[in-house]
Amino acid sequence: MLASIAIVLGYQIVGELISRLTGIPVPGPVIGMTLLLLSFFVKDDLVEKVIPSANALLANLSLLFVPAGVGIIRHGQRFMNEGVGIMIALIASTIIAMLVTGWTIMLVEKLMKIEEED
Repeated sequence: MLASIAIVLGYQIVGELISRLTGIPVPGPVIGMTLLLLSFFVKDDLVEKVIPSANALLANLSLLFVPAGVGIIRHGQRFMNEGVGIMIALIASTIIAMLVTGWTIMLVEKLMKIEEED
């Protein structure tokens, strides 16, 4: 389990270093997560090494929403003033994400059928 957490945190640190040294406006953990995903394609057994920490994080995922809830309570007045705009942005972005995901799935299915026919 310790090795599994070390791998995940190591990728996060590398991503943070890349973000800070290059000035890329992408959070370090996102870069680290992308590097970890790419590493999964290169090294097959890496997935099995990361599974223990992934399961532990997923089992306690609800705890990760506590800071967001505290932030909402802390900025309650801002939500009262700008709540309509925030709700419109949330609904619109959710709909756009769902549409793009659906279109991507349909495109991949089409490409997979073309590949199978070849």
